[in-house]
Amino acid sequence: MKKYTYPSVLSIAGFDGSGGAGIQADIKTISALGCYATSVLTALPVQNTRGVKTIFPIPVEAVAEQLENLMEDIVPDAIKIGMVHTPQLVEVLVKELRNYPDIPVVFDPVMVATSGHRLIEEETIAVIVKKLLPLADIITPNMDEAAILANIKVESLEDMMQAGASIKKLGCKAVLLKGGHQKTKVITSLLFDESTTPRAFEFEKIKTNNTHGSGCTLSSAIASFLALGNSLYEAVDLAQEYVYQAIKQGADTETGKGNGPLNHFFNPQKLNKNELV
Repeated sequence: MKKYTYPSVLSIAGFDGSGGAGIQADIKTISALGCYATSVLTALPVQNTRGVKTIFPIPVEAVAEQLENLMEDIVPDAIKIGMVHTPQLVEVLVKELRNYPDIPVVFDPVMVATSGHRLIEEETIAVIVKKLLPLADIITPNMDEAAILANIKVESLEDMMQAGASIKKLGCKAVLLKGGHQKTKVITSLLFDESTTPRAFEFEKIKTNNTHGSGCTLSSAIASFLALGNSLYEAVDLAQEYVYQAIKQGADTETGKGNGPLNHFFNPQKLNKNELV
């Protein structure tokens, strides 16, 4: 009797005790989309829906051992990287991931939380750009994070065009610049890949504060759809539809006193856009 093997997705990210972002959001997303989630914890932020209070680091040696131990047993079909907040942590991840060049890597450069809190040390950015971005199949910065990476203000669609092109030149294979911070009725995200011009994705802006962990959710959804065998463009397209629906289905709920979470388990199989799962 033939046994079924779940497509596996590894989340390398930080903790969120309130359950809406970080590894918790990744595991929910990966599971909702029909994949098997494994995880490596990189940091222990003390946070809730209202913001981040402090961040306790995980020893670099512990991160290295987590990663090595998992890769000896469950080699993932795709990897999502989230919170990487020290140069030493970047070095550890790069050293291990270089051994697996065929596994697609989705990097969400977590630098600014939904609440506006800065989450990354300044000296880490240079190491990320030099060593981690070249290993990524796609990175998914929001407008604030794109401004940091491109070193320009990113407030308009025109700014996004300039920033995305600049970030693409840093060495990653593709950039999805998220437009969720736009103040327009329709938000536009831009995909910079092998195409000669950026590909635009447009969605109606949903009026809700329940967007905590939306970036974590999107990047882990892209990794999940890659693990399921989709092309990069298909994975980005499907993942954005999943996040849009997860925000829409959770828009009127009340969880916490700040920015609430998405509804990760709205039953994405019902979307049937391109047979999601």
